[in-house]
Amino acid sequence: MKSQDARATPAAVPFWNDPKKRSLFYQFATLCLVGLLGYYLFTNTVTNLRRQNIASGFSFLQKESAFEIGESVIPYSAADSYGRALLVGALNTLKVAFVGILITTILGTVIGIARLSSNWLLAKLASVYIEAMQDIPILLHLFFWYAFFYESLPSPRQAICPGAGIYLCNRGVAFTIPEAHPAHKYMLLGFLIACVIVYFLRRWAKKRQALTGNYFPVFRVSLALLLGLPFLSWLSFGAPTALNSPKLVGFNFVGGLTVSPEFIALQLGLVLYTAAFVAEVVRAGIRSVGKGQTEAALSLGLRPIPILNLVVLPQALRVIIPPLTSQMLNLTKNSSLAVAIGFPDFVSVANTTMNQTGQAIEGVALIMAVYLLFSLSTSAFMNWYNKRVALVER
Repeated sequence: MKSQDARATPAAVPFWNDPKKRSLFYQFATLCLVGLLGYYLFTNTVTNLRRQNIASGFSFLQKESAFEIGESVIPYSAADSYGRALLVGALNTLKVAFVGILITTILGTVIGIARLSSNWLLAKLASVYIEAMQDIPILLHLFFWYAFFYESLPSPRQAICPGAGIYLCNRGVAFTIPEAHPAHKYMLLGFLIACVIVYFLRRWAKKRQALTGNYFPVFRVSLALLLGLPFLSWLSFGAPTALNSPKLVGFNFVGGLTVSPEFIALQLGLVLYTAAFVAEVVRAGIRSVGKGQTEAALSLGLRPIPILNLVVLPQALRVIIPPLTSQMLNLTKNSSLAVAIGFPDFVSVANTTMNQTGQAIEGVALIMAVYLLFSLSTSAFMNWYNKRVALVER
């Protein structure tokens, strides 16, 4: 006889009544349908291309491009391949996105904080800026700044010189830079080493403060390291001070560093437009922190700036980061409008490549792949950072 305590084994639940198994089945079925649809579209496209004797594939990337590109991060000439030309366009887009995101984050944060200032004039100016910039389409921003450089600024012979070694003209902004020297490589290396040291120093200081309650002056030490190591490298090479200044030769400046009006107009348009949205994101994040946090910090004798830096912003970041990521992605994707003002970004170079080779499908696929890569990389980094600042629950 079985024991009375023995329990009967529950009957197996059919998969169509199990929500987990049913959801997996639906996902698998949807994936199969999408895969079949993609296979049909691919085979149909290849068949039609062959029927019309249109070449397909990416073999054109090895052919000579035979067109020049106005700006390039890496060496490039018309004798290079289409593949290198597309790489130049991708690096130009990456340069625009990186510089734009960095400046936009700083400017948007400052304007967002100013929007909450107790100073009436400062808060109103920030509010007017946000409303004005958000209501003007991004393309008009680009056209305005592009027209400003070409219509308002003089030719290189009548260039405006606001400071020593700086010239403003309709060819861009030319300014003095240090003469090339081996010390600069070691200064950069020293700066990178200082960044690594600062990273581990911040982690150690946080653990030390959590265990002992003692505060370590991380900012001052970090600033000393970031400036000190490159300065010591510079001194060790004899403190070179030679400068490479721009000089007017013919109809343009030679020497120094010249930033094109297309790049400046693109950056100004993207930064000023996106910073207005970032400012609202920062303002909402700060507002999400309860007043009691600020009042408690004031009762401990902290001043407004340390309260913002040590109490408010660390808590507000958990609200700010997700929408801030969206604005970074918007800036990267909006950089494709550079074709409207003649900046050679990836879309512009890809359009020229498609016009010359007739490989429209491959060109569009490359554009989609490059922007997908940039977007996923940005999202991955911001998600990693979001996890680092997320509130740890017990």
